[in-house]
Amino acid sequence: MSSSEQDDEPSSDRLPFESVFSTVLTGWAFDRGATEGACGPADSGAVRLIWLRNIGRDGVIAAPDPEVDEWRCDAPERFHLRAGDILLSSVISGRPKAAVVQEVDLPAVAVRSLFVLRPAQPLPVEHVRLILAFLRSDTVGALAVGNFGQQHLRLSQLKALELPKEDQALSAALADLAAAGQRLGEMAAEASTLAESVFDRSGSPEEARRLIIGAGQLTRLRSTAAAQLDDPDFIIRTRYPYPIALRWRNVEAQRSADGQDDAQAKEYAAVLKAAETLLGYSALLTTALAHEAGITCKAIRAFKGKIAATGLGGGPGFGDWQRILQQISAAEGMADLPPEHPLLELSILLGDDEAEVACRSLGTKRNSKAHGREDLPAVSASKLQEAHDGLRFLLDRARFLADLQLLDVTNVVWDRHDQSDTVTFRRLMGDHPVVPTETLRHTGSNRIAPILYLADRDHGLHPLSPFLTCEKCEQCATLSLFHADKEQGVLLQTSLDHGHYYPYRADERALRAVGLQ
Repeated sequence: MSSSEQDDEPSSDRLPFESVFSTVLTGWAFDRGATEGACGPADSGAVRLIWLRNIGRDGVIAAPDPEVDEWRCDAPERFHLRAGDILLSSVISGRPKAAVVQEVDLPAVAVRSLFVLRPAQPLPVEHVRLILAFLRSDTVGALAVGNFGQQHLRLSQLKALELPKEDQALSAALADLAAAGQRLGEMAAEASTLAESVFDRSGSPEEARRLIIGAGQLTRLRSTAAAQLDDPDFIIRTRYPYPIALRWRNVEAQRSADGQDDAQAKEYAAVLKAAETLLGYSALLTTALAHEAGITCKAIRAFKGKIAATGLGGGPGFGDWQRILQQISAAEGMADLPPEHPLLELSILLGDDEAEVACRSLGTKRNSKAHGREDLPAVSASKLQEAHDGLRFLLDRARFLADLQLLDVTNVVWDRHDQSDTVTFRRLMGDHPVVPTETLRHTGSNRIAPILYLADRDHGLHPLSPFLTCEKCEQCATLSLFHADKEQGVLLQTSLDHGHYYPYRADERALRAVGLQ
């Protein structure tokens, strides 16, 4: 096959346009000057005329307005829209407009500057969402040609397009984004309505002020909460997994103690501990997910070997965590994972030179401190800032961890009638271990156990035990995350969040089952 023939083939993640849409109509070009055929919405056979102006940038077809809309009784049957049809602007200014026709929009016909795309068979909602996003993109808009702001998309160009295949993970992400935008829009509209009603409530400015302050309290609190999400520190402290969020809170606490004796040294130590916790948590997630998927690499085998060894060696450290995160991307079997699998995001955490430099710099500083090669009271401001910048860089790259929920399952009740589990759990996200208890229904093929799980964006549950366990610390009685560790050949469990450790208490058979003993 020639290279030109290969270029003409659709890519593996695309579909030929005509395999998705069996019919493409141009809008009805009726004679606007003719009064014959015009009618009212209640007349027999009346259909609403949908123009380009009736379609919003958000893909919503405006509700009928008897004062503005036109209705006709003479529209040919072949132009009548059906639920599921997709309307696309043929005259484009900026990005194209596209919308899907719903039952509530009927009866109607599209006119003039619109294409009507009729699916060959009913499309899943998720696939429609992706197709609409593609049709509204600059990729499609750039095909339009014309002069003086009138850019026209030709039918031949439209039919030559390759459309995205169905992708449930991407579609779900788009749906979440749309829902968030709609919610923010509703809050903005509520605030505007409240402001406009100030003198509808009272003739007295003083009384109006009192009423507006009271009625607007929730709106102001929403605004304050939303503004905090623009602060990266707030996001880390409240949305990241508990061990990382807690370590970051410690960094902030030490920074706020500036001016006290040895404050810089304490902040420096907190930064290095936070960096090691970030890498340790990420590497242990990687190891647990890789085990579940039947994937391994040299660094994972070395980590397991350290725990399983019978000699007087020690356990894993900063370098072990770093190597696991660096090597997993090239492990055999990674290419076979579905695109939404969380292991793929973990595999790119340290996936470029900039991340490697930041990680190596932090590792060098951590090792120097651990081996007594740093005079901590004399830590310079520049060295502290360098460590802080490296940690912030890695935390920003790890923002996906805020979407991967850490769930401590405390109880599971099986309902044999519904064939489902009622799962009681704690969501260990944010910088405090005391969180409300929640419940969910689980109907998957795998039974749920009272252990630690990672919930991905699609609400799939991935077991983390025994690589990570959650239990009350014997030393400080705080709910903590532990991993298997070694010191002088003694099997230990070490906390990621505060560093306490003691002899391993859990069932060692679980360690043996995953190669850690």
